[in-house]
Amino acid sequence: MHEILILYYSQSGQVKAMAEQIARGVEKHPQCIARIRTVPKISSVCEATEEAIPSSGHLYATAADLQECAALILGSPTRFGNMASALKYFIDSTSDSWLSGTLSGKPAAVFTSTGSLHGGQESTLLSMMLPLLHHGMVISGLPYTEAALMTTQTGGTPYGASHFAGVDNKLSLSQEEIDLCQALGLRVAELAVRLAK
Repeated sequence: MHEILILYYSQSGQVKAMAEQIARGVEKHPQCIARIRTVPKISSVCEATEEAIPSSGHLYATAADLQECAALILGSPTRFGNMASALKYFIDSTSDSWLSGTLSGKPAAVFTSTGSLHGGQESTLLSMMLPLLHHGMVISGLPYTEAALMTTQTGGTPYGASHFAGVDNKLSLSQEEIDLCQALGLRVAELAVRLAK
């Protein structure tokens, strides 16, 4: 079985919901399983620490998750057109994986959620691709052969799955957003199987 790592940070739960839909897409492929991981919040207070295991939700990512994955799908809420600092902090700690080429040649994709339709979804997705390219990963987006990409009135871009959460972050995933999340998961799973041959 090829294990696809879905690594995300979520503050309001929207990116987490996307990660779980992407996992459903991954597991539509009979040769793939999803491993969902998150990262802890970071604090401006030097003494603040998080427990090693979160009190609820998905486990925190480790270097072993990167070594063991056949592909990586990275997700973050948008913060001024960029990924959230908690996810960036984790990515910045992956120098050992970069030096050893752990992720090189593996497929990758990205996803995000914003409070407004024009809140920087595409720039966030593009910014998340940069460290993946430095790791030597093969980036995948969503092609326009996905019907929902042409009909969505909410989130969805060719750069990756996206969600419009509303200014209060209360809007649930639309059906098009769910379809695109699952399509992204399945697409990366298919690529992981092909590239492993």
